Amino acid sequence: MKKEEKATLIDEVEKQLAESKLVVATDYRGLTAAEMTRLRKQLRDAGVEFHVVKNTLTLIAAGKTGKSAVEPLLKGPTAMAFGKKDEVTAAKTLTNYIRMTRSALQIKGGLLGQKLITTAEIQNLAMLPSKEVLVARVLGQLNAPVATLLGLLSAPMAGLAGVLQGRIKQLESSPAAAPAAQPAQ
Repeated sequence: MKKEEKATLIDEVEKQLAESKLVVATDYRGLTAAEMTRLRKQLRDAGVEFHVVKNTLTLIAAGKTGKSAVEPLLKGPTAMAFGKKDEVTAAKTLTNYIRMTRSALQIKGGLLGQKLITTAEIQNLAMLPSKEVLVARVLGQLNAPVATLLGLLSAPMAGLAGVLQGRIKQLESSPAAAPAAQPAQ
């Protein structure tokens, strides 16, 4: 490979690393070309880029971006999934692909921001609910005290209204409540 080609590849990997919120390193040995194509399509549909990388060039690019913590993952054949949209999508898509297809693809580990994370931590990320579900849960938790306060404040008024309604029915049904007929004069 020529020096210019290497420089271009380093720049491309550097850009990918800088823009990614989560980088997942995988060992792709044992995947057929068709399986690799299917995996790339699923990842692309999820907004994740997946590239086979040269370890030495990736290490140089990682050093330039301050993400040299990725070095332990760069042993043997390596393909990397670059999750730019959020911190969870790449992990979810890869783990779902492995589980559904029983693929030979293995997750080596990853880089969350600048922190090295293990395969188990990536699987934990994959189990997190979506961002929308988490936001809905937080909003529900924020709304709960207000709803409880509203219930507590409206309870005495509802009780008073119930007592008044009961008294009205009691007065309507009692014979003493009927107006006495006035004698005609």
